[in-house]
Amino acid sequence: MQELLSQIAHCVEIGKINVQSPYPPQLKGQPGTDELTKQALESGATPDDVLNQGLIAGMSVVGKKFRDGSMFLPEVLMSAKAMTAAMKHLEPFFNSGAIVPKGTVVLGTVKGDLHDIGKKIVSLFLQGGGWKVVDLGVDVSTERFLQAVETHKPNAVGMSALLTTTMLNMEQTAKDIRAKYPAMRIIIGGAPVSREFAAKIGADHYAPDPQRGLEYLNSIAS
Repeated sequence: MQELLSQIAHCVEIGKINVQSPYPPQLKGQPGTDELTKQALESGATPDDVLNQGLIAGMSVVGKKFRDGSMFLPEVLMSAKAMTAAMKHLEPFFNSGAIVPKGTVVLGTVKGDLHDIGKKIVSLFLQGGGWKVVDLGVDVSTERFLQAVETHKPNAVGMSALLTTTMLNMEQTAKDIRAKYPAMRIIIGGAPVSREFAAKIGADHYAPDPQRGLEYLNSIAS
C-alpha cells in the first residue's frame, strides 16, 4: 500500500493525470493520479492516508521546487491538474466528514482586478494541503469578503492583487475586514505586493508563493 501512495505522490509531482494523458512523455500509457487514487481507496487505503501520504506529500515537493525556482508555472499547472483528478475521488469523504480539513480559507482577487491564474494555483495548493477553500473569484468587493467571513467563519482570508492600481482596494478591504473581525488572519499575495506593504495595511502575512502561504496556514492551524 505504501508503494501505491508513493506512486500517487510522484504522479502529482510530475503532473501525470491519467492513463490517457500524454504528459509526461516517459509515462505515456501508464496510470496517473486518477486511476491510482481509485485503486488505493478500493484496496483499503484510508482517505486520510491518500490525502496525507499521496496528495499532500506530492504537492509539498511541487511547492518547494516552485519556491526554489527549480519548477516552473507550466509544470505546476500540470501538477495541479493531476491533484484535481485525485481530489474528485476524495470529495465524497470531505462531504461526509470522513476527512476533516485543517481549516477554511476564503480567497479572492480584489475589486477591480480580473487576474485569476495565480489565485487558482494557490487554491489548488491549499486544497492539496488539506484545507477547505472558498474561492470568491475575481473583482471581489469588500462586501463580498465580509459576507464570506460571516458565512464560512474561516481561519484566514487570502487576497490577491496583480495590479498596482488595485493595491489600494486591497488596502481598504484589509482595513474593513480588520475593523469588523479584529482577530481574522489576513494573507496577501501577488506580483506588486510585498512584506512591507502587508505590514502597512495590517495584513498578517505576505506569501510570495503558494508554498509559503500553505506553510503559514499550517503554522496557525489549531
